Amino acid sequence: MTEAVRHQLSALSDDQRAALTDVLRARQTSRPAESGQYDVVILGGGMAGLTLSLQLRQTQPDIRLIVIESQLHPVPEAAHKVGESTVEISAHYLADILGLKDHLDDHQLLKFGLRFFFTGDDNSDITRRVEVGTSEWLYLDTYQLDRGRLENEIGRRCAAAGVEFISGCKVTDIDLRPEEPLHHVRIETPEGQREVSGRWVVDASGRSQLLQRRLGRQRTPVPHTANASWFRVSHKIDIDTWSDDPAWKQRTAKGKRYQSTNHLMGSGYWLWLIPLASGSTSVGIVCDDDLHEFGTFNTLDRALEWIRKYEPECATHIDQHLDKIQDFRVMRNYCYSAEQVYAGDQRWALTGEAGLFLDPLYSPGLDLISISNGLTCDLILRSLAGEDVTALAGFHDNLYRNVTDFWRGIYEKRYPLMASARIMSSKVIWDTAFYWGVFGLLFFHDKFRTIGASPSVAANMGKLTQINNRTQQFFTEWMAIDGPPLEPQYIDNQAPLNFMNQLHCGMADELSPAEFETRFADNTRLFAQLAGQLISTVIDAYADNYTDEVVERIQQWKRDPLIADFLSIYRSDRHSNPTSPLWITMGNPATAGADTAMGTDSINSAVR
Repeated sequence: MTEAVRHQLSALSDDQRAALTDVLRARQTSRPAESGQYDVVILGGGMAGLTLSLQLRQTQPDIRLIVIESQLHPVPEAAHKVGESTVEISAHYLADILGLKDHLDDHQLLKFGLRFFFTGDDNSDITRRVEVGTSEWLYLDTYQLDRGRLENEIGRRCAAAGVEFISGCKVTDIDLRPEEPLHHVRIETPEGQREVSGRWVVDASGRSQLLQRRLGRQRTPVPHTANASWFRVSHKIDIDTWSDDPAWKQRTAKGKRYQSTNHLMGSGYWLWLIPLASGSTSVGIVCDDDLHEFGTFNTLDRALEWIRKYEPECATHIDQHLDKIQDFRVMRNYCYSAEQVYAGDQRWALTGEAGLFLDPLYSPGLDLISISNGLTCDLILRSLAGEDVTALAGFHDNLYRNVTDFWRGIYEKRYPLMASARIMSSKVIWDTAFYWGVFGLLFFHDKFRTIGASPSVAANMGKLTQINNRTQQFFTEWMAIDGPPLEPQYIDNQAPLNFMNQLHCGMADELSPAEFETRFADNTRLFAQLAGQLISTVIDAYADNYTDEVVERIQQWKRDPLIADFLSIYRSDRHSNPTSPLWITMGNPATAGADTAMGTDSINSAVR
């Protein structure tokens, strides 16, 4: 480089240097492609692979991509896949980052939040169940998805963007060559054998886990063991029609329960009802393996009998349309992790279910794809620009797997809690608030890629891990002294709760880096306060119960140093930053054998 060139470069502003860097990167990736050679080979053209290819292409228009999919496209609209419900992270990813909002608004179904119905008597009357849900449309849109319809649309947009997409193919060999410029992948197509090569290989093949098997690695087992089966009915199963009770109908006068993801919950299980824009309804059974044997719902006939036994009111509406059942699928022991998802030195990555899977409760599947794809894009684009991403990949790998371990804590060993509306109503609100105030806030502000560059955010993530893990364990410990069932009632998990509105809307706030760090620190403090409010309320509610088990449990809580911290923060902050008590519904928590039953005055005192 000549002295004159150095002088010219030193005179450039930061914005001009950034623009020049972008031009040089574009030139590097816009070389004429040799036959069969690509920057990225993506194995799998389902949701994970298609969204990743579209994101890469939109971020770097000259990147050379090929997507290899085993299933022929276009796929049926009522695709044989689970994952039809988005929450805020995945909705933001699809609508705003990938630019699919027009399709979501015009061809998918707007979602009326998450809704939960807990066991009431024999589950034959929806009005006799405790209901938790929103009564108003939320500020940020989420959607119910026909997966096939969406995948076909993304496939069309990938093709329009210049992504090479071949379907109906089988990957026969993956030859990773990290010491050479290109990896090699052999595939079998309807036209015969073909070999392609790429600087990066990304496995988005779902549970086929092509790259994991090629590397000789097994799925990493986790303690959470649960199973699922599901089917679709080409009929609108409308939960709003299950009762004509005026008071019950009035609860959601500003929206339709039908458009919610409806959860019918009982001891160790939940059943989902998800409406689809095509007019079909998705019905799924998810059970803890210790409480419901997989063999009781692993075929269509057994699943229908299971629903008749545990959810008879729902069964009556399904049984009227048995001739319209479209498909049936099962997933046994569906939760797993991975020992590694990104390898910068070897130039490969896993995304979606090719890496790991949590649990369908709260619909996190597409969220994990959204987060993983962002981290994958970051590594690939930096690598193609000439950066050594070995260390960064190690950080992204640890971050992603730690986040998912953290996230899995809300499910692991928690399915027995589904028998208690008292405990689960508070847990649902806690889990939702935590999702909005932590994961959602990070994703909306594109902070997952840069947590390591912000010591304060990283430190608060450590604190939040402690807060959430201890609170989740508290829910389980509370179950040991839980009282009789709550009376049927409606618990609004949004409108009357000041902190819920703030956390939900706050995800989309425009914040500078400094403002973000302040907000994240404030949210960390808020969750310690909410944990203290929850625990204080429960302790007060059982204060007049003198059974040995209750007394011992309360003493254990009071001796716990983490809980003492939460209680101290709650007492310190509750006047300067008051949080609504309505998210904790105690009813009468007196247990069998208690010396004193709590009255209404005591309950009201407990939540102040």
